[in-house]
Amino acid sequence: MLFLLGLTKIPIIGYVKPKLIELNDEKARVKIKLRRRSKNHLNSMYFGALAVGADVAAGLHAFYFAGKLGRKVSFAFKGMSVEFLMRAESDVIFSSNDGAIVGAAMQESMEKSSRVNKSISVVAENTQGEVVATFDMIVSVRVK
Repeated sequence: MLFLLGLTKIPIIGYVKPKLIELNDEKARVKIKLRRRSKNHLNSMYFGALAVGADVAAGLHAFYFAGKLGRKVSFAFKGMSVEFLMRAESDVIFSSNDGAIVGAAMQESMEKSSRVNKSISVVAENTQGEVVATFDMIVSVRVK
């Protein structure tokens, strides 16, 4: 599903090639390798690649729960704030533990028949387990 999304709908995801590590009701984990496509002139992960990782990690739960509910979902990011703590000089794993928040937002959207906005946290860690960035993503969902 992630591969098809990158191939057909959002080409930058296909270009950076994130790999799904884990996806369940609570957690989504995605890895982006540090390589020519994802690094900058300082040999660290480019801001755009970090944004793609946060986008995918925060957004996967919407598609996950839509599949479980058998419903279509209109999903977008309304805002993002990020704190860069150190340069990402290796592969990066993006983790979101806010699946329950996305699931509750989708339930609320079905009940109200309207768009619902919620804040989702994403943590980016390098291969040594050090946090390189934290993201607050405001997701906007509407279940159809």
